[in-house]
Amino acid sequence: MRFAAAFMAVVLPFAAHAAPQGYFDLAPGVTLETGDTWVSNGERFRLYGIQSCLRGTAYTDGQGNRQDCGAASLAVLAAYIKDTKPICAPVAKMGGMSYVVCYATVGNQRLDLAQIMVTKGYAFAALKTDGLPYHPPYAIAEQLAQQKKAGLWQFFDVQHPAILLSREANQRARTAAQ
Repeated sequence: MRFAAAFMAVVLPFAAHAAPQGYFDLAPGVTLETGDTWVSNGERFRLYGIQSCLRGTAYTDGQGNRQDCGAASLAVLAAYIKDTKPICAPVAKMGGMSYVVCYATVGNQRLDLAQIMVTKGYAFAALKTDGLPYHPPYAIAEQLAQQKKAGLWQFFDVQHPAILLSREANQRARTAAQ
């Protein structure tokens, strides 16, 4: 807890115009792959601890039209990048993917971009194979967003991507066992 408080005390006072040492700007012009992953200068980045809707999965909007859930997450991430000019720092690298934490500037505050995405209902807490979240505060934010029917949670048929990914993994395992 002390580390988090010290980290925020160091990060928040910086001017919104330049990324502090160890951070980089997440600027418009990156190639967004999903609502949590992008490519910049040939390197892949992903927001640590969250999972966006999967591209190609659908939900039914208020007018009864089927919409691409992944495209909705991607559009919201693009808007936050454009409007809040996040700065990011790497936290881990695995298999060619750099996992990052990013802070969006809203007014004179820097806020956790992943937390915003989850709180607004356009991303979900990423789950480990044991079903536990990588970052528990995101799971709490997700529960609150779901209760408030924020963002994608307002639609009756939105499914957590972890459920869909688990079903897919189980199907592959059953097929391989046959």
